[in-house]
Amino acid sequence: MHCAVIGAGIVGLSIGWELARSGYRVTLIDPEPATGATHAAAGMLAAVTEFHYQEQGLLGLSVPAADAWPRWARELEAASGRPTGFEACGTLVVAADGADRADLSALAEAQRTVGLGIGELGTAAAREVEPLLAPRLAGAFRAPGDARTDPRRTAAALLAALELESGVSVNRRRATGVVAGAHGPVVQTLGPDGAREDLEADEVILATGTGRTGERGGAGERISGLPASLRLPVRPVFGDVLRMRPTATAPRPAGSTVRALVSGQRVYILPRRDGEVVVGATEREDDQPGISVEGVHRLLRDALRVMPALAHYELVDLTARARPSTPDHLPLLGRIGPGLLAATGFHRHGVLLSVAAAATIRGLIGPVPGATPPRPPPASLDPTRLAPFDPWRFS
Repeated sequence: MHCAVIGAGIVGLSIGWELARSGYRVTLIDPEPATGATHAAAGMLAAVTEFHYQEQGLLGLSVPAADAWPRWARELEAASGRPTGFEACGTLVVAADGADRADLSALAEAQRTVGLGIGELGTAAAREVEPLLAPRLAGAFRAPGDARTDPRRTAAALLAALELESGVSVNRRRATGVVAGAHGPVVQTLGPDGAREDLEADEVILATGTGRTGERGGAGERISGLPASLRLPVRPVFGDVLRMRPTATAPRPAGSTVRALVSGQRVYILPRRDGEVVVGATEREDDQPGISVEGVHRLLRDALRVMPALAHYELVDLTARARPSTPDHLPLLGRIGPGLLAATGFHRHGVLLSVAAAATIRGLIGPVPGATPPRPPPASLDPTRLAPFDPWRFS
């Protein structure tokens, strides 16, 4: 059974690897694998602190995905021989002033109401966890169950693991359409030289984002041949992300991910074991794919308000990419036609939900005919909780 996955960001790669190691023949179609939102993402696996108001539907994917990530990362590292950057680190959430503390306290109560683990700390206790925090913060909370990974390393590990699977190929072409063939769907592709090529498959999974530079139009609008009444409203939400490294004399953070609210603006500070610190991320819908000067200024200003020692770091990388977002910020995940499925629109949750997307797609396709009993899925999903992600809900 042959599955074609259109899009090789972290979601497409995860789906491809899960299908390949479950016995499917897999072709990944992407001219530049893992160079879009995956390349910019910090990699927070934060089912708790990524939860926002009116996103209860997301819990059907985010909580099982967070539970599955440690095993998924271990299996991927064993299969590829490469690190993923996974760390069970917890998250500190801090408030810069009294109004920020009130907002975070209300959000923490909403998070606890839906069963998520977060508790309030005193600011002195928070500085015991992370000594580099500024001395005049107004409040702090802790979510010990949050984790993180390094998406660039995870994507490299996925590509390495896929190379080791038999029956897997990576087609570095652009998919332009899906048409009905004699035995199933046919993916139409276009090479960099303008040459066209058709690829037959039994199942096609649409795992595209918005394009590396956030080209306008939903995922469905850029792939022809989808059901005429289907609307996949994926839009680009751009974000600026900074990466910095300590100088020889600069102190290093203790290790927890720090999320902060500074005068109503959100910022995160994510330290890695190798010394890199990731600071992000803005959200803007200005159709400007380049680095935003205002965005960089705000991130640096707010990060230094929370962790002043970062002023002594070296700024080594500025990245802007577009997140694929839907009107309700929930993904489009499910079957959209015979031999055709969607896994797109993950907004800021793509890294966390990649494991759940892989489990969902594998479950919808079913076992390989004649195969031995399948291995357990990477995430245990309740089918009754998948309705909020129906890709037909906007059609």
